[in-house]
Amino acid sequence: MQVSPPKELSPYIKHYLFLDNAETAMQKFRLFSDGNTGLVFSVKSKLISGINKQQIKDYLPVSFLYGQLNGFKDLYSENEITLIIVVFQPNGIHQLLGIPANEFHDAIIPVEDIFDEKITVLQESLFQQNNQIRVELLNSFFRSLLASKTASNQFIVDHSLNFIINNKGQFSIKQLVKYTGYTERHLERKFKECVGLNPKKFGNVVRLHHFLKLLKDKPNDANITTICYDAGFSDQSHLIKEFKKHTGITPTEYVYNTGKLTNNLIKRTF
Repeated sequence: MQVSPPKELSPYIKHYLFLDNAETAMQKFRLFSDGNTGLVFSVKSKLISGINKQQIKDYLPVSFLYGQLNGFKDLYSENEITLIIVVFQPNGIHQLLGIPANEFHDAIIPVEDIFDEKITVLQESLFQQNNQIRVELLNSFFRSLLASKTASNQFIVDHSLNFIINNKGQFSIKQLVKYTGYTERHLERKFKECVGLNPKKFGNVVRLHHFLKLLKDKPNDANITTICYDAGFSDQSHLIKEFKKHTGITPTEYVYNTGKLTNNLIKRTF
């Protein structure tokens, strides 16, 4: 289930996700970049970040923040899971916390290392309630963060993000420089601070997800080659290379051999 935040939180939070998986056997999931950071609460059991050759499991924290991903991460579950995920806007976590987004880059961090003790109270409350009450609790928590945050000027980044997203990731840095009136170096510094990725890498993620949307909505007679051109890839080999870099699999594998839980979380076979 996906729920939008109230209007005053929408510049910071894209949506809330509530995911349930009743499988009790060992399962493998793949998380890949969608251009946003996220806050995950694992309600029923902890996720596993890795399993070594001796079958020793490395458990993730009950609740954690993940930053902009460099590629993908494989996660595992060995029991029934319920996940509550706060998906932030590309520069949302930086706006709310004032912490440079590149400090979270490709990292999974326990919530206690980021937020104050109120996060523990929120976590306990979330685990005891239904989804409707959970949304109210999340809204209340982030409203309190918003009330105490220091105002920051996000005009350059917001302006640039809108340009990149509206162009579906198909742009050159030269075009972005001309559109904003700022130098490439200044834009790159602001993006790393506020988003956690440079403009070109963020644009590549946007283009990939535009391709996935076209793929999802494609007519029955459309093929992947046609869609890859529509999404701005020069040819199918370019698409496959970029797709594998971000997801670790080919577009064909994505279509036929995965279960899609969200835009950037898929179920994989071992």
